[in-house]
Amino acid sequence: MITREKLKQLWKKFYINHGFKEISSSSIVPENDPTVLFTTAGMHPLVPYLLGEKHPSGDKIFNVQRCLRTNDIDEVGDESHLSMFEMLGNWTLGSCNKREMIKLSFEFLTSKEYLDIPVERLAVTVFEGDQTAPRDEEAYNAWKECGISQIFYMPKEDNWWALGSGIGPCGPDTEMFFDTGKEKCGPNCSPACHCGKYIEIWNDVFMQYRVDEVGGRAKPLQHPNIDTGMGLERTIAILNGASSLYDFGTFKQVIDFIEQKADVKYSQDEKSRNSYRVIADHLRAATFILGDEKGILPSNLGQGYVLRRFIRRAVNHARNIGFDTKYFSDIIDIYVEEFGKDYSDISKNTLLIKEELNKEITKFSKALEEGHKEFEKVIKGIEKHIEFASKNGEIVERKISGKSAFRLYDTFGFPFELTKELANERGYKVDKEEFDQKFKEHQEKSRDQSNKVFKGGLADTSNQSARLHTATHLLLAGLQHFYGKDVVQKGSNITPERLRFDFNLDHKMTEKEIADVENFVNDAIERAIPVRCDIMSLDMARNQGAHGSFNDRYGQEVKVYTIGDVSKEICGGPHANNTSELHHFKIIKEESCASGIRRIKAILD
Repeated sequence: MITREKLKQLWKKFYINHGFKEISSSSIVPENDPTVLFTTAGMHPLVPYLLGEKHPSGDKIFNVQRCLRTNDIDEVGDESHLSMFEMLGNWTLGSCNKREMIKLSFEFLTSKEYLDIPVERLAVTVFEGDQTAPRDEEAYNAWKECGISQIFYMPKEDNWWALGSGIGPCGPDTEMFFDTGKEKCGPNCSPACHCGKYIEIWNDVFMQYRVDEVGGRAKPLQHPNIDTGMGLERTIAILNGASSLYDFGTFKQVIDFIEQKADVKYSQDEKSRNSYRVIADHLRAATFILGDEKGILPSNLGQGYVLRRFIRRAVNHARNIGFDTKYFSDIIDIYVEEFGKDYSDISKNTLLIKEELNKEITKFSKALEEGHKEFEKVIKGIEKHIEFASKNGEIVERKISGKSAFRLYDTFGFPFELTKELANERGYKVDKEEFDQKFKEHQEKSRDQSNKVFKGGLADTSNQSARLHTATHLLLAGLQHFYGKDVVQKGSNITPERLRFDFNLDHKMTEKEIADVENFVNDAIERAIPVRCDIMSLDMARNQGAHGSFNDRYGQEVKVYTIGDVSKEICGGPHANNTSELHHFKIIKEESCASGIRRIKAILD
């Protein structure tokens, strides 16, 4: 059986042997990237380098990146969906030699020294061409040279990568599939039909074009790249012949632990298996978010809301199988033991993870109490309506609307099953059809928002965003000037309109303190200080006093941005060339966003 550690070792050995340099996994919370709540793919931390900046480790790099996607959260619990996962990725920056990359992919998949997958068990897809760009004959011929017989041409929706708008960098991709050996579902069976015969294992994206207008013809990209991604968990499942992503490794260990304590067995029915898997998945995701150095805590906005949803869904599913949430901490220990070796922030923050998890469970219990009160209000409202109607000779059905049931779910965390159970006890029905419709609308809205940010992939790199990025460095320098070097960044988000910066502080800033920080930043802007970027070793950056957490998210070579005598930070950019480009800095809001954490929103005008 191939393990997580073994696959990572093979990946590292293969790419080092082929001249690639390893880079560290970035945070699961992206830094100054307005397009995503979380790092959803290995490419996101590399945005500046995909757009032409020089990477400190060169133009051939690889890593294992921790990722988190939320657009399929409601599918988690089946055999194939996860929230948090690890992505094996490698990149060539500034060139797009498809033949070379396809040969490398083929070698890793089929070589006896590596994955040893029989050639006949592989199938691939390539772009069939359309009005945007021609058929990808180069990729097709490269696979033919490798000896692959199952090659399928696919349309843009299957084998084309682009930004959400369709404008900007783009290009064809080639996807690799494992043939399970199942019979074909029909004469046109292919990886596109999703019948289960073909399971995707890897994807090479050839970022070789740009499109300047919607529906326009693709033109050669000045700085082409190749970006590849292989899901670690899915690959292990395929190699081990597992039917589910939850049948091996730490997931299996967690599920076995839950089964020892729960009232319902894992194998009892599909609903029970789903609850076990949701608990296992969501607590792993919560471990990575709470343990992250950015200090994300449960809240009603952004990343904090996603974290809160993970924890509360885990609590609800624990209730379904009679599993006491006091054992959640033991599950956290299992994940920390497995992943803490690779991600030091998780092992360092184990106590914080458990404390915040238990705080949220307590808050959720109180929310459920409020939900019970709201449920009673709903019942009283219906009974008043029934009483009024009966006086007029009308008959009203004892039914809770789907809209009310969904509000209980969305606002108070009441699962539909709990509403139905309480309703049955009172002799009421619940309009499930309407609830399902509201739930579907909610899913589609969430998925659209998630896809909007995920498809963005390459973050907004406009001049305004670069200016705001530089402003965050000046802002942190100002905060440290007035409150000491113990003040550090706890979160950051930049859009083309404004910056949002979270930092640790034990009090609300006064109007004078806000003005002092503003003046500090504007003084640096008025001095027209050049913004210098240097590539140096991590040790040298540390010795020069560069600001950074110096943990395993940095490689051995880093970029250090220096703004005169004001700021020196390790960062990936993008940045302004001179502080004078920022014009004027204005704090528009200062508020609390968590215990001991303050949030500043600011603009440049």
